[in-house]
Amino acid sequence: MSRAFVSEDHAVEDVLDRPVSTHPNYVTERGLALIETALADAREEYGRMQAAGDRAGLGKAARDVRYWTTRRSTAQLLPPASDHDAVQFGSRVTIMRDDGRRQIFRIVGEDEADPKSGSISYISPLARALVGKRIDDTVRAGAADAEVTAIE
Repeated sequence: MSRAFVSEDHAVEDVLDRPVSTHPNYVTERGLALIETALADAREEYGRMQAAGDRAGLGKAARDVRYWTTRRSTAQLLPPASDHDAVQFGSRVTIMRDDGRRQIFRIVGEDEADPKSGSISYISPLARALVGKRIDDTVRAGAADAEVTAIE
């Protein structure tokens, strides 16, 4: 089709939506704050792209606003764990691997998870294996076993 017949007055580049998880959107207080910050940043970016007339940027910014709006509206804030007898959402867990490595993980929501900094999503295989475990319990961690040594 010729470009002469395409209206460009309010055109926005089509950008595929970010996939939204089908799991419940459990969040910690920090996770909720991160979502709210990301939503505010996305709205700001949308305004900048709109003012600049950047259609490609506007499409991406609109996609991010939709994603973070959905994540904010579905967020289920779970209170911090008051019982440290067993691993649960929000727990900080120390494990000792068979090879002698000691690792500490905090079980958080999907948007807050950052394994490099020690937080893992509650839907990750390791978090699923850890939930419900107690100190001295053994859990499968990757290809080997690990022992739960602390729960905070």
